[in-house]
Amino acid sequence: MRELVVLGTASQVPTRHRNHNGYVLRWDDEVILFDPGEGTQRQMLMAGLAVTPLRRICITHFHGDHSLGLPGVLQRISLDKVPHPVTVHYPAAGQEFYDRLRHATSYWDNADIVASPADGAIFETETPAGRLTALPLWHSLPTYGYRLTEPDTRRMVPALLAEHGLAGPAVGELQRTGRLGDVTLEQVSEVRRGQTFAFIMDTGLCDNVFALAKDADLLVIESTFLQEDAVLAAQVGHLTAAQAAAIARDCQVRTLVLTHFSQRYPDPARFLAEARPYFDGEIVLAEDLMRIPVPARR
Repeated sequence: MRELVVLGTASQVPTRHRNHNGYVLRWDDEVILFDPGEGTQRQMLMAGLAVTPLRRICITHFHGDHSLGLPGVLQRISLDKVPHPVTVHYPAAGQEFYDRLRHATSYWDNADIVASPADGAIFETETPAGRLTALPLWHSLPTYGYRLTEPDTRRMVPALLAEHGLAGPAVGELQRTGRLGDVTLEQVSEVRRGQTFAFIMDTGLCDNVFALAKDADLLVIESTFLQEDAVLAAQVGHLTAAQAAAIARDCQVRTLVLTHFSQRYPDPARFLAEARPYFDGEIVLAEDLMRIPVPARR
């Protein structure tokens, strides 16, 4: 199971139809919560999601619409006595805010919460799902975007196996050792490209936006403004729908998810209309409680 569950799609101000941010990535056994804004715990309930499967929480920055739901989620993890460690990634420069949110109120702390702050020009860690990379973005306070990259593997090609007279247990041994007699794994297999997920919230245009989005199978990216307010977007460190779509085009993204919409635009269809001329791939206009599958492998 590889899918994104959208919990909230508003920006600074929620609306009647859009909660503050919140996104759960289900990637096989690795379940990651991104940017739990206010109300995330309730949105997880509405989406039929429990906290127990969560292995990791990634916070891009410490504005309230991206982090005020963290105390409730952590307290629920404790209440449910989640048996495994839950790692929290966040900008190291926001340690003061993390400490406040970690123990915002009194509760019986039964969980193993592992703080793992991101610092410097690049932060990387290995997870069961692949390499998680965090790169700094351009916003009004320290902000990181995230990229999950599954390692490439190799897929056996039946015709090539038959050509070399390999079958049954011999195939398994070749996969384990990389060589069987004169036959190498490369001779009877082909590269199975790993999948990539990218998550980019509040930022103006910068090089790391493109580094995070490059060749992503699924890109979740803010499109707070429309192009008519591009000057304001640049001033406050945000993107327009047109810019987000152009990024997806230039980075050869497969599926583009637009989200983090300003309440100033009552018609969400305008974001899709603005993005379409810039990107001819699949565009999803995120809605609360929507489930978006990671595209099937090529």
